[in-house]
Amino acid sequence: MSGRTTVVHFVRHGEVHNPEGILYGRLPGYRLSEEGRRQAKLVAGFLADRDVRTVHASPMQRAAETASPVAEQHAFDITTDERLIEAENRFEGCRVSVGDGALRSPRHWPKLWNPLRPSWGEAYLRIAHRMLAAAHRARDAAGTGEAVCVSHQLPIWTLRRFLEGKPLWHDPRKRQCSLASVTSLVFRDEEFERLFYTEPAGETDARASGA
Repeated sequence: MSGRTTVVHFVRHGEVHNPEGILYGRLPGYRLSEEGRRQAKLVAGFLADRDVRTVHASPMQRAAETASPVAEQHAFDITTDERLIEAENRFEGCRVSVGDGALRSPRHWPKLWNPLRPSWGEAYLRIAHRMLAAAHRARDAAGTGEAVCVSHQLPIWTLRRFLEGKPLWHDPRKRQCSLASVTSLVFRDEEFERLFYTEPAGETDARASGA
């Protein structure tokens, strides 16, 4: 087949310093932990021999810190893309773990009426559309090379399900998007062809607080 092939790597940020165990979402000031910085370096090593021509990141601190070793390795500045940001969530700042979190409180139950949208946060379809737009921006910037986009678990997983033609609602416990994982999208010109998934830092629990 003829046409230009471009690969866009969507990287989930590394582990975050979160001693309170809250869902931090878009709250400012959440940085990588020591383990998260190690994971970011592993991702940079994994991408060291790739033809990376542009590095984009969510505006959240943890995403920029994960992108930094990749950008330094390939001698690029980081391009901030607002569309890569974490999903909106009305439980931001709360503990949401099973048994001791905000979900036990009746005052929060009205937020849970429609898990298919979902009613407690940003609509899945909106997330998919903005993430796909970010993918195409990175694809354009990379030309015939490769791009790196550092984002968050739910946006990356939503984009993947959208491209695979699957329902966007899902069980969060079954997301295949570990910390510092790489979900790579292959485009032929402007058309998505296939994806592959790798875990340079190893597998982590999809239920870990925050994203």
